Amino acid sequence: MDSCSKRRPQRSRTSPSRFLVPWIWRLPTALAGVLVVAVVGSAHQQAVPSEQRLREYNADQPKTILELQQFRQTQSIRIRSQAGREGVATLVNLNPSINAWYLLEVRWSDGTRHRTYHMENPSPRDRTLLLDQQYPSSLVIVEGAERSVCDLFSTVSPDPLEQGRGSGRIFSPVCESRLYLRNPGTGRHTALETATDFFRDRVWGGEQAIVLGHHLLGDANREAGRISRDAQAAAWGRADGRPGPLSASIDRKYADRLVLSTHLGIRLEDANATRLIPGVWYPALSNQGIYVSILPPNFIAHEILQRRDSAAEKLDSVEASALCYLVAFDLDQFELGYAIGTEHPDVEWSNHILEQMKDPALPGPDGIGSIAPLRATGLVSPWDARRSVAVFTGGFKRTHGAFKQGQLGLKNHGSHYGFVEHGAVFSKLQPGLATILVLDDGSLEMKTWEETDNRRLSRIKHARQNGVPLVEFDEASQSPVPGRLVSQWGAGNWSGSEDSKLRTIRAGAAIQSHNGKRFLLYAVFSTATPSAMARVFQAYHCRYAMLLDMNALEHTYLAVYRPADSGLAIDHLIDGMSVLDKSSAGQPVPRFVGYPDNRDFFYVMRRDRQAVRP
Repeated sequence: MDSCSKRRPQRSRTSPSRFLVPWIWRLPTALAGVLVVAVVGSAHQQAVPSEQRLREYNADQPKTILELQQFRQTQSIRIRSQAGREGVATLVNLNPSINAWYLLEVRWSDGTRHRTYHMENPSPRDRTLLLDQQYPSSLVIVEGAERSVCDLFSTVSPDPLEQGRGSGRIFSPVCESRLYLRNPGTGRHTALETATDFFRDRVWGGEQAIVLGHHLLGDANREAGRISRDAQAAAWGRADGRPGPLSASIDRKYADRLVLSTHLGIRLEDANATRLIPGVWYPALSNQGIYVSILPPNFIAHEILQRRDSAAEKLDSVEASALCYLVAFDLDQFELGYAIGTEHPDVEWSNHILEQMKDPALPGPDGIGSIAPLRATGLVSPWDARRSVAVFTGGFKRTHGAFKQGQLGLKNHGSHYGFVEHGAVFSKLQPGLATILVLDDGSLEMKTWEETDNRRLSRIKHARQNGVPLVEFDEASQSPVPGRLVSQWGAGNWSGSEDSKLRTIRAGAAIQSHNGKRFLLYAVFSTATPSAMARVFQAYHCRYAMLLDMNALEHTYLAVYRPADSGLAIDHLIDGMSVLDKSSAGQPVPRFVGYPDNRDFFYVMRRDRQAVRP
């Protein structure tokens, strides 16, 4: 068993040292104990990497994922077990501004074991980790003025770290649950993904067959809803003073319409609201700050649909009447998390780039071909799960997450989509790409990434890029407008068939600002082109919007959690998404929270700091 005990604060000398290098063995004992002390909660200041770290990060050469972490801080000390065995422990804080992920390497001088452990700090705002030569068998945990020592190295075998590695738990507690060891999970594959991967990897022409299949099934999830008239109900619903986000702009000729959806899966606070007013927001049941809306695109205000200066195409008759389902989260009450899946998106080359953009000397566009020794769990951590109220899927797999055409296909190795989790860069954020990001203070932004944004990279807790914007805010007109590549299949990398048939089930995310409040919107379009998506987000007054994933319910999945008599109720945005969850002893086990998944995802958490301190 691991143990922690409190000690009085001790002073430590500071100086940089390097991680995973054999020459640490040749250092004198006094130098081996020199520390780099991480500063936590430094008023959200931008960290400045050393010139050497910046060169490592930018170099077009093979590297480790550690060399992508330009803000990392490293410490090494000599360690000693109770049996007198000696070695060296090296601790790396991957991004001290975020202070969530650490790598701990243990090398014993007798050569019997060399292991690296991926550790997660569940209280990054007020807890940090150190090594101190005064405690050669322990990890030091600093919380304010107090230090606790956690004995990790004195036991011969199995020590607490090896016990955690062999525990079978994806998040294994150590140091009295002050820290967690991340272990790899096996992410679930759906039947569709299994079949798709088989065709893609083992059948000649399989990729073309998959694209054809998506095209043939593009409208399989389409729902038009049942339209009826009720002028009195519609007038009440559009009255001023309703809570939540701003309602969509609707054409006046549809002002008396109501829509009945037979597939909406989220329960509403108003149990009698079976026929909904298009574009109006309804509070979700038992989930303050969450709202639901539905809209057929052909109900959108005429001045939006018919703008001649727009980059969007005219809607066809099929997508124009296909229902869109939307959920909004009040960002005063919620914050966003992000996690990569056990397999996707990976870090190798996309097969969707021009041949001349691929450097055969590199295992991937960022110089890495693996995330090891980091561990991808495909699962919300236990402490974040306690306050999670919703999850939804992320973006494209790396296979399609890069450009083959247009300007973005001719720069930065094809502009592979970047992603960051807990301050660790897995794939660089590329200029020109639509980006959703969470900063170290929990604030959320959506924007087109620019080169100058790299100055804030140390402050980015989570980020995910996926293509180019659907909607941007035009300062001249002070209104949202479609992104300039919305109607360009290749240059926008919207996926779909080679003949540019883009209509299929799609999901997207957007930001709306209203009355001093901000809302994160997630929308599933039962069948739509990027142009239809842009028009819907325009109608809902969104300042920015981007595509996420597409082609199937499992790729556009959203679930909302609410308390129920049985413990936990799971409401899916579209009821067919429920097949993605498992069950145990008759109880539902939610995807991404109850078991690991191979795909990346976002999770929405309540801003209740008091409830999360493990």
